[in-house]
Amino acid sequence: MGKIISCIRVTLLHYCFFASLLLAVGVKNINTDKEALLALKLHITHDPYNLLQTNWSNNSNSVCNWIGITCGFRHHRVIALNISDMGLTGTIPPHLGNLSFLVSLSFYNNSFYGSLPNELAHLRRMKSFTFAINNLRGQIPSWIGSFTQLQLLKLGSNNFSGPIPSAIFNISSLQEIDISENWLSGYIPTTLVTNYMSSLRMIDFSTNNLTGPLPLNICSHFPNLEEVYLSFNQFHGVISTLFQCSQLKFLSLSYNYFQG
Repeated sequence: MGKIISCIRVTLLHYCFFASLLLAVGVKNINTDKEALLALKLHITHDPYNLLQTNWSNNSNSVCNWIGITCGFRHHRVIALNISDMGLTGTIPPHLGNLSFLVSLSFYNNSFYGSLPNELAHLRRMKSFTFAINNLRGQIPSWIGSFTQLQLLKLGSNNFSGPIPSAIFNISSLQEIDISENWLSGYIPTTLVTNYMSSLRMIDFSTNNLTGPLPLNICSHFPNLEEVYLSFNQFHGVISTLFQCSQLKFLSLSYNYFQG
């Protein structure tokens, strides 16, 4: 009987130890998310409606109740950060790369400036990546190509420059890509037509400084392409291949140097 009681005590001790360990890990993960969001708050230099100033507090019980935050039911981690249309000005801190469960990130229509920090490359669960209508600069980072589950990429109306990173077109799950109204230059990457992307529905490269002919066989690699916006660039050559896209509904090619 004494041995049985001893075994029960040992089992209970082990259970309590692992339970407390799991609890500690869970708290640490929640705190990691909280620290990342508070770091973002510190990088905000102008919050005209005091939305983050009054709502994102270190004394709050749960970040899941903060404005713009959505948490998952299973792990109770931050899965979506949406601070669109808040009139915010500031920079993007590297700490956001610690939001390891994040699947949706939207800073749409604010005044964020600077570049996208490399630490965001750690967000491997990302499905929606939206920074359109801001003042971001630098090159569009190639690490976006590591977001293997990405569906929506919205970087339009910023000050990005340089070439379009070819790695973006390695993402087979991509449905929409909008990099319009920037200062992008160079040719469309050859990976655009070397990979089969059946999910791709929309491409918007308009209002940049892109040049060169359109890649051949676009339609065979993007069979479900519905919208193509290429106006206000320096493209040239023939456009006949685009008319082979059977699902195409919207096509904008004005203010280029196309023939035929």
